[in-house]
Amino acid sequence: MSVAVTFEDYSLGYDRNPAVMHLQTVIAQGSLTAVVGPNGAGKSTLLKGVTGSLPPLSGQVSFGAIQCSDISYLPQQSEVDRSFPISVGELVAMGLWREVGAFRGIGQAYKNRIDAALAAVGMDGFDKRAIGSLSGGQVQRALFARLLLQDSQLVLLDEPFNAIDAGTTADLIGVIKRWHGEGRTIVAVLHDIEAVRAHFPDTLLLARELVAHGPTGKVLTAENQFRARQMCEACSGPPHTCSRHLS
Repeated sequence: MSVAVTFEDYSLGYDRNPAVMHLQTVIAQGSLTAVVGPNGAGKSTLLKGVTGSLPPLSGQVSFGAIQCSDISYLPQQSEVDRSFPISVGELVAMGLWREVGAFRGIGQAYKNRIDAALAAVGMDGFDKRAIGSLSGGQVQRALFARLLLQDSQLVLLDEPFNAIDAGTTADLIGVIKRWHGEGRTIVAVLHDIEAVRAHFPDTLLLARELVAHGPTGKVLTAENQFRARQMCEACSGPPHTCSRHLS
């Protein structure tokens, strides 16, 4: 098995208060993995650690043949400033950053790629629209178009289907499956367990600590999910009240 991401005794947190503790596991190259767990389990924090935006409290994360520049990240939609005065085309064009840089113009060849990415997510003809005029589902489609242009080998998605309609969800699942078919590694934080069972072959169940990681059917047992809830409840109070916290 080729390895995309390795976590070695990996802990993350804020102000020395851990949100992820002692994670020890690997994510296989080309896998399609859901990260699930109760509220407060550290799922979104884990993705921020992988991107490097949150330094570890201890341990390390390493990447197999993947370069740090070959990672794309979709944050939760609530973190996207939809009041920013840019068009859909300009938002999607940000996915060309590695190729174009800060000062090169967007020529016709790049514009064609932007149009193709928008068409691939059902947003053909939306390039001139302001992002503030879009629905939540349309914003998510545009963000997926940006990911298409980034063309990364490791794709991190934080709640990609939250607060969007069923049709958009189905279309974006189709994009994810296409990426998977191309051999990319996809890691997605999700709360819809039925969607995980239906579409994600592998699951990492987190409750600040690792509960289970492997084939979805073996991970999402009633016993494991109950254990995850218990573990999070044990750490739901102030840090000094929980014996599971780092010293």
